[in-house]
Amino acid sequence: MTKGYELVRRDLNMYLEHFSLRELPFSLTPNTDFFCRLPGHQEAINTVLFALNSGEGFIKVTGEVGVGKTLICRELIHRIKDKFPNFITCYFPNPDLTSQGLVEMMANALSVPYKIGENQHNIISSIHKKLLTHAKDDQRVVLMVDEAQALNYESLEMLRLLTNLETQNNKLLHIILFAQPELDERLNKPELRQLTQRITFSYYVPSISEQDLDLYLCHRLIAAGHSNGLLFSIGAKRLLLKASTGIPRIINILCHKAMLAAYGKGAIQIDAKAIRDSVSDSKEIVQTSQYRKYVVHQKSLILGSICCLLVAMAVGCMKIYL
Repeated sequence: MTKGYELVRRDLNMYLEHFSLRELPFSLTPNTDFFCRLPGHQEAINTVLFALNSGEGFIKVTGEVGVGKTLICRELIHRIKDKFPNFITCYFPNPDLTSQGLVEMMANALSVPYKIGENQHNIISSIHKKLLTHAKDDQRVVLMVDEAQALNYESLEMLRLLTNLETQNNKLLHIILFAQPELDERLNKPELRQLTQRITFSYYVPSISEQDLDLYLCHRLIAAGHSNGLLFSIGAKRLLLKASTGIPRIINILCHKAMLAAYGKGAIQIDAKAIRDSVSDSKEIVQTSQYRKYVVHQKSLILGSICCLLVAMAVGCMKIYL
């Protein structure tokens, strides 16, 4: 077991040395050291910070799967601590809970004592007292809920009730929901209209554009120790954007596989073929109509060029015989 681990570690070190890296640049772990100030991601953070500074109680950030919501959430925790030192942040990474479980998790986050199975009303009353204590000390509490699309109706309603905790002038609790677009579909239902009306700021995180792909790749490579971040050819980046549709998680997966393929061949430049091979190895996540259209278009261009070449050769041969 130890020998196997040492072999893996040695191979990893050789891989990193090959590309002049300090660590893996395209890991799927939401590490804030790799946070890139993409326009869409930065706008999401600016929106939340402005809303918090304005004293708003309910904020929503949505985006497609893999667009980087969890990384934005974790980056926000750092930014809030730096910009608003009087804010206390509570982070719920897995909110698939009953309303009772949600209240108990909130109590745990605020160090509010309660008995197992205690009545919700009693726990909320204790939470209210704790929030008032923080408010007297000029402290405000922010609850950040990741994967909020997993919340059931009762839990969403409980969050709404928690935002009722306020003084005459200020909200005692600020709630930020990070979710997939499915949350919006649920919030459009009549039974959740009271909650929907409480959400004063919303932001939809876009995918990476063609203009921002260079910035993203260079930033992650440089953050991992590369000198200039220029590893991918123009053709590789063009194909990468088409295959990933600009979703950071898919970009990371394809880049990691392409770099492994290049390393195996002793290449230090990532070309279009390396990306094409990584796409072929990732069909379960790259079944997009945009990429299929791109592949068909490229094949059509190649076939058209071959046909033109054959026609030109045939005409040339006819002229020789004539």
